Amino acid sequence: MQRRTLVVALILSALAGGGARAAGQAPQAAPPQPAPGPRYIATYVDVAPASEAQALALALLKGYRDASRREDGNARADILQQTGRPGQFIIVEEWRDDAAWKAHRAAARVAQFHEKLTPLRITAYDERVHTAFAVGAASTVPATAVFVVTHVDVIPAGLPKARELLNAQVEHTRKENGNLRFDVLQGARMNHFTVVEAWRDDRAREAHITAPHTRTYREGLRETAIDGSPYDERLYRLVQ
Repeated sequence: MQRRTLVVALILSALAGGGARAAGQAPQAAPPQPAPGPRYIATYVDVAPASEAQALALALLKGYRDASRREDGNARADILQQTGRPGQFIIVEEWRDDAAWKAHRAAARVAQFHEKLTPLRITAYDERVHTAFAVGAASTVPATAVFVVTHVDVIPAGLPKARELLNAQVEHTRKENGNLRFDVLQGARMNHFTVVEAWRDDRAREAHITAPHTRTYREGLRETAIDGSPYDERLYRLVQ
């Protein structure tokens, strides 16, 4: 009798602890953990062409930038305004890690910023999260600098070649006379990159784009890219 009671107890215990697997369900995997390291956020803001809307948006963006720079965990926050299209902006931010960035996004003042900016926008607030692929040390860039932001989207099969080309271009470009910044950011999709450049002036940038190593880089990426995206280069100025 005691043996029968023990057997029943063992059966009930097994059913209670392994019912899900008995029903054919696999054990749940642990949720994926965010990648370590800084977060780089490139956000595209496109506002109405009216000068009043642009002025209001610029004031809001500056307020957002200045407050972000004072936050714990922020390493950089800049506003870039597209040359020839003053209603288009990019906010480029660097946060210490994923937790710091998420705490920033959850802040009440960020919600208020979005609430005030929304009526001025003509497209969605396009926020893109990146990690570092090749990011140099931050340095002071003068207001007269010429910025370039380029999207690089490659086919998955071309990713190893694209990474090789990007690494070589980083090495060559940072040695060029007049280069102030050449950072490659890795998108959430592993085959997407954002390249952020800063040049002392137009002459330095023009010398760069005609250099042999730049031609090799562009032609090589053309073979791996989606829709020729390495040529989606847009010029910006730094908002003070």
